Amino acid sequence: MEIDRISQQIISLLQKDGRCPNTVIARELGISESAVRSRIQSLTSSGILQIIGLTDPGNMGFGVMALIGIQAGNDLNRIAELVSTWPETTYVVISAGSFDLLVELVCTDNNDLLRVVERLRAVDGVRSTESFIYISRHKLNYAYAADRDDELVSARPAETSSI
Repeated sequence: MEIDRISQQIISLLQKDGRCPNTVIARELGISESAVRSRIQSLTSSGILQIIGLTDPGNMGFGVMALIGIQAGNDLNRIAELVSTWPETTYVVISAGSFDLLVELVCTDNNDLLRVVERLRAVDGVRSTESFIYISRHKLNYAYAADRDDELVSARPAETSSI
């Protein structure tokens, strides 16, 4: 699916306020409300856009966030799929470099983090882990490509996304 300037602008407005009415978006962009509705439907059905309520883990009782680097044997997809099902994981990727996988966790406290790391180390194929505990967060951004200057952005289906 091709994302033109109008679709980019719709995405940008929704990233600032996911509850922004279609009428406001239409007025802002100088197009009809039905065109906005149709574009949002196309963007959501293609998997490019999700309209969700985001929470701040720290304000939800999760006092510890960490990124875990994992060195593993083979079968990285199996490990990634398993760990992705755990409620504590927010981000799981197979990576290149020192670690085979990177896993972001949100935990209530250090004891909770320890339990998850122990469960992770018990997974068949996991050789070692290294934990990077977040001490202070300075940026959290889910507004990917909202301010791109490109006239056209090409998007692929998000089955297994490569970054």
